[in-house]
Amino acid sequence: MDASPTCCPVERRVIAMGVDFTFSDTIAGYVTDYDRAQRRFGLRTSDGRTFSVHLTPTTFARFTFNLEEDYRDATGALDRLLALHRQMLYVYGTFYPDPAGVLLFEAQWIVFPGDGPGRFRHEEPNWWLRQIESIAHSYLKWQFDWPRQPIDYKNYRTILHLAGTKKGDFLQETDTISRLVYGFASAYMLTGREEFLEGAEKGTEYLREHMRFFDQDEDLIYWYHGIKVEGERETKLLSSEFGDDYDAIPMYEQIYALAGPTQTYRLTGDPRIRFDIDHTMELFEKYYKDSSERGGYFSHIDPVTLDPRAPSLQHNQGRKNWNSVGDHAPAYLINLWLATGEKAHADFLEYTFDTITRYFPDYDNSPFVQERFFEDWSHDQGWGWQQNRAVVGHNLKIAWNLMRMHSLKPKPEYVEFARKIAEVMPNAGSDQQRGGWYDVVERVAKPAGRHHRFVWHDRKAWWQQEQAILCYLIMHGVLRDDEYLRHAREAAAYYNAFFLDHDDGAVYFNTLANGLPYLLGNERFKGSHSMSGYHSTELCLLSATYINLLIAREPLWLHFKPQPGAFGGVLRVAPDILPPGSIVISACLIDDQPYDAYDAQALTVTLPQTDRPVRVKVKVSPVNWLD
Repeated sequence: MDASPTCCPVERRVIAMGVDFTFSDTIAGYVTDYDRAQRRFGLRTSDGRTFSVHLTPTTFARFTFNLEEDYRDATGALDRLLALHRQMLYVYGTFYPDPAGVLLFEAQWIVFPGDGPGRFRHEEPNWWLRQIESIAHSYLKWQFDWPRQPIDYKNYRTILHLAGTKKGDFLQETDTISRLVYGFASAYMLTGREEFLEGAEKGTEYLREHMRFFDQDEDLIYWYHGIKVEGERETKLLSSEFGDDYDAIPMYEQIYALAGPTQTYRLTGDPRIRFDIDHTMELFEKYYKDSSERGGYFSHIDPVTLDPRAPSLQHNQGRKNWNSVGDHAPAYLINLWLATGEKAHADFLEYTFDTITRYFPDYDNSPFVQERFFEDWSHDQGWGWQQNRAVVGHNLKIAWNLMRMHSLKPKPEYVEFARKIAEVMPNAGSDQQRGGWYDVVERVAKPAGRHHRFVWHDRKAWWQQEQAILCYLIMHGVLRDDEYLRHAREAAAYYNAFFLDHDDGAVYFNTLANGLPYLLGNERFKGSHSMSGYHSTELCLLSATYINLLIAREPLWLHFKPQPGAFGGVLRVAPDILPPGSIVISACLIDDQPYDAYDAQALTVTLPQTDRPVRVKVKVSPVNWLD
């Protein structure tokens, strides 16, 4: 399906507006025409602006290529590729001003996301499977020196340099371990490789033994911020060590402590994990929830009194935010519902999305949602670094998860809100010149200003690209709007063209606006407080799900390894919340042998009674694929 913009004549001249120097930049767009004799082609950007691009004798080109693939040259195919109108590409080149004030743009190199209009390598059936396998293997090697050494989380370190080497720190953060565990569990779900399940199970066990506190008097669980390891000595850190959350227990840390174990629970059904999840949720309900008519969840509690209104919390006293309200769903709650199908979990999800839909829109004042609130839901526009600023990815994350929830409990307000976000965000938060999505911008544009000002920089973070890709993939998959498909393809094409680290493995943290990797400070790391193999693997799992099952209409194999007696004997295998009736189980294997005790429409497998774990492999297919 071709969802590219309609062609129109190309503007041959770009007026320099006083620019009297050369500069280099990237242009992303679609080919409109090609003059082979003049070695020039026309290029139309996503928002309809046109450029004339000149080739030089040294212009070279490549196709997008996946992790652990060989470089794929396209220089020899330039004439053929540029002759294909509506072919998408990225071109990096130099603007040269002439005495008449005209900028001539000459191409240095070109990246083709696919071999023809409407064709994208990231839509190949196994693209994301191969990518998640490579990323997971990189983290096994970096953290544990696997396969030369066994997987041992005593050796885990939060900080990893660009090539995966460890910094001399001994801090083990709970959330970063949990996020890595999520990555290993997701990699197992797509590949069935035992080393990934081992990484997930050992990481979950390490979290339980070292980072978990079970308060038997209160019958609830909370999780330490992390531990400092010095030889055989462990120092547990209950409250956060970070400036914005210092000396408090932020809810997002408790939420993300569940991300990895919950994804592992989907695979194994380990009742000890379920115990931890249930008792952590008790903490949420007892101490973080605003049980008054105002509703929602507070962002922080005092580490001694567990009071969200304690004066000691200072700027976090009585506050609510996106993380405390919305992050339940993508971090663990949707995955928990997928594993259990329990009404209580569906009700919690509905409460979460109803709260977001009621309080987060602020379209009379900004194209971005409001993210921070006081206790009464009045807007907090003076908090810390955020002030009255927008995190672009949070807006996209809301739309993505609203559409997931809509398939569980359809509500017109969910679709209306998701559509609003999806339709206003490209102009407000994306780079329609170069491709990709920005980080943090001012929520309100300056008077007479066309663009929302960047807060710190115009760089693009890997996780914000993920939110854009998943947002527009599921929007198109559910609503069948080709404009959403175009945005999904452009976002995924940018990510796969520029974020994959073909030299050292996994993905870069940030790129510059022009797509080149930004490799300074904390942003050069492969492991940090922010990055630990979570968003990159989540993107692989769910892109494979949405592209294969909703868009390309290809089957997807999934892997599980339930313990004896897990899930009451019934394994739920849906990869995500998708429209009812859109997918079915078309085949099942247990320990590599055909098995037919499954309900194709309900997406459940009746497990055999055994005294050991069994390997369950299911083929999930789109209904139209079977027709």
